Amino acid sequence: MRVLVAGASGVIGSRLVPLLTAVGHDVAALSRGPRRTAALEAVGADIVTADALDRDQLLAAVRQAAPDAVVNLLTAIPADVNPRHLARDFALTNRLRTEGTRNLMEAARAAGVRRIVAQGLAYGYQPGAGLANEDAPLWRDATPRQFMPVLAALESLEEQTVTAGGTVLRFGHLYGPGSAYAGDGTFTAQVRAGKVPLVGGGHAVFSFTHADDAATAIVAALDRDTRGVLNVVDDDPAPLHTWLPVFAAGLGAPAPKNAPAALARLVVGGWGVAFMDRLRGADNARARLALNWRPRYASWREGLTATDAAGAA
Repeated sequence: MRVLVAGASGVIGSRLVPLLTAVGHDVAALSRGPRRTAALEAVGADIVTADALDRDQLLAAVRQAAPDAVVNLLTAIPADVNPRHLARDFALTNRLRTEGTRNLMEAARAAGVRRIVAQGLAYGYQPGAGLANEDAPLWRDATPRQFMPVLAALESLEEQTVTAGGTVLRFGHLYGPGSAYAGDGTFTAQVRAGKVPLVGGGHAVFSFTHADDAATAIVAALDRDTRGVLNVVDDDPAPLHTWLPVFAAGLGAPAPKNAPAALARLVVGGWGVAFMDRLRGADNARARLALNWRPRYASWREGLTATDAAGAA
């Protein structure tokens, strides 16, 4: 199968492209320019140049690539995101998830693409008890202001993808090489410096996804006639107050301190507080069944500390 990967040089894409070529797929990697394409070419990918926000340019590029399937990993997330200014820092990513996805879906239809798989987010669920499955409502009630445009863009991406008969894989907190949680990542640096407290008790439940597990789930979705949304996360959701001290200890970093939510709000804003104290974890049962997929890193305990931060430290 010829697979066009949009966003091929990102955290997931850089793990996905070698896997696709290794299992026999023919890969075309969509890039806005020559930056960071050498590694993709080295594993056998063809480079297709286009700006996803330029409709005509993208239509021509996809037509030239002639793919059977499209994987939409389009993002432009800064390495260091300020939670007080999340909407600003995600502005380009929001455009890619709305306008870019619209252009990509149109180009895919024109090229006769049979399969579409897109990257979604598994921690946008309305806070509540227990783990959220795919039928649980997204965070529309009292949504933190900075998160509202991010969630709206994600909903647009999901609606466009599902309408086109595709599959949205809602990934959890993404870690692995090149991520914020990697040994050289921005979040890891903050933890090493003792700058990540347990806000309001740290009750936010994190469902993690290693980039390699995201890649294997995409390959599985390409091989199956699945539609709709699926949570692709590990088997061990954990509250911040459980995993952060373990992560810090593995780095040899100071133990995280407690910070009252009211005080933290002055520093990180409403979304920063929600991110650390209110997020709901996700259930992966449906993805395991529909994709016959299992995470290689079933728990952050074996993946997060061992493969990235602790090893690099």
